Amino acid sequence: MLFQDRFEAGRVLASKLRQFSGRHDVVVLALPRGGVPVGYEVAQALRAPLDVLVVRKLGTPGQEELAMGALAPGGITVFNQEVIQALEIPSQIIDAAVGREQSELERREREYRQGRPGADVRGRTVIVVDDGLATGSSMRVAAKALRNEGATEIVVAVPVAARSTCQELEGEVDKLICAATPEPFWAVGQWYRNFTQTTDDQVRQLLALSAARSLWRAA
Repeated sequence: MLFQDRFEAGRVLASKLRQFSGRHDVVVLALPRGGVPVGYEVAQALRAPLDVLVVRKLGTPGQEELAMGALAPGGITVFNQEVIQALEIPSQIIDAAVGREQSELERREREYRQGRPGADVRGRTVIVVDDGLATGSSMRVAAKALRNEGATEIVVAVPVAARSTCQELEGEVDKLICAATPEPFWAVGQWYRNFTQTTDDQVRQLLALSAARSLWRAA
């Protein structure tokens, strides 16, 4: 399966989530930035509110795309011990990365929401969406944060993922939906014709549009 772009991927993914359509206890949280266009389509199809769950990948020195862990709101972290041990990354390097990414996480939360409060997930079913799963570090820390915040049910939904990552993550969430698990899997971007980077402006616009539509439906 090759998706035209993240919006098409979101529509395909939404077709796998029909059981959650129209439920008042459901909220869609997208991992920015690439997960937001996907989450926008899912939220519209399910008639559910959309918000972001800002997580930050902790990239390894010199190989920023390789995650040695991830960070979520509230100072929640998960670490990829295999990567840390294999590359012999010292603790001071890890601590410095956590400090940098915590500041960036807080900045993005303020900027994306533009004064709107974050979604209340306590007692709700939360569908966490991204544009794909490679190592799964960001999604693991997202799930951990949502558990701490009292979400009743955590559903991870992605258009494409590495099969091994889906198998590893399955036991950490209540439901896992991967629309496609192609093999071999090298990177998320290889399964998109258009995988240009989603901008901060696009994230703000999609969140604002989704919020306006939620108010219109509630009126």
